[in-house]
Amino acid sequence: METGLNRRSFIKASLATTAAVAVLPAGQASADAPPAQRATPPSPAGALAQGKIGKLNISRLLLGGNLLTHYTHSRDLKYVYKLAAHYNTPEKIIETLSVAEQNGVNTLVIHTVPQALGILAKHRKQGGKMQWIICTTALMEPGMKAYSESIKELVDMGVDAMYVWGVHSDTLVADAKADLIAKAVELIQAQKLPAGIGAHQLPVIVECEKRKIPADFYIKTFHHDRYPTAKLNYDSSWCQNSTEVIEVMKTVEKPWFAFKVMAAGAIPPDNAFRYAFENGADHVLAGMFDFEIAEDVAIASKILANVKRTRPWRS
Repeated sequence: METGLNRRSFIKASLATTAAVAVLPAGQASADAPPAQRATPPSPAGALAQGKIGKLNISRLLLGGNLLTHYTHSRDLKYVYKLAAHYNTPEKIIETLSVAEQNGVNTLVIHTVPQALGILAKHRKQGGKMQWIICTTALMEPGMKAYSESIKELVDMGVDAMYVWGVHSDTLVADAKADLIAKAVELIQAQKLPAGIGAHQLPVIVECEKRKIPADFYIKTFHHDRYPTAKLNYDSSWCQNSTEVIEVMKTVEKPWFAFKVMAAGAIPPDNAFRYAFENGADHVLAGMFDFEIAEDVAIASKILANVKRTRPWRS
């Protein structure tokens, strides 16, 4: 299964999906619809495996939010962003959430893009059960006023867990301001929510572990570099030291959500998911268009059925 702009022949597949698979929102599927289209969870025998963070049961494969916010890492292909925006309309995003639920993906990870948050609220109002793990992009500074206000807004929306945005964490650790990360975790946990820490850079994990910041989970980029554009350094790589990441994460007892595992479409899902799960990730985020979800879930389930790990499951 290829990813990248052709995303399994994007146009051909999306047209076929529209014509042949009229997926209805959760709770509204016809009784005559084939099993794959009904808004019901998979049967126990084929259910997507789950882990647990606090009181939340979370599928091992999660829906990444970038494609839903139209943020695509597309190297120098400037038209891809607009193409994703034209395909993933608000109606299509709600359909995508429903398809994910039908296939056992029960949790979404996304950041605070207002339009996207509005669509999530609409989906839940219509009966959607997708859990939300959200990072606020509000300013982090002494006093944490804006950050605290954003947390309260997300709590009022019904967020299920929160984490510190990796862009913030990377900068704060580099600037010797990790105390603000600790404060953010404290503020989130004060709302009785699981609190995570996101990171693109490995020193974030090392520093937070050194400080014993009591986060409930980490969200860290992870992929190998065995793909042609890995060395271009042009919106093409998010984990340039995967061997070091593996070694550090072996010592970490908190659950680890790996993201950018497909290097934004450069690594096929079967290769990317296996690499992540076998090398210690407890959960994997995957940006998926609606027509990719069933196949990606099947791939992940097959891998999880016989995965060989040295790091124990932490969730």
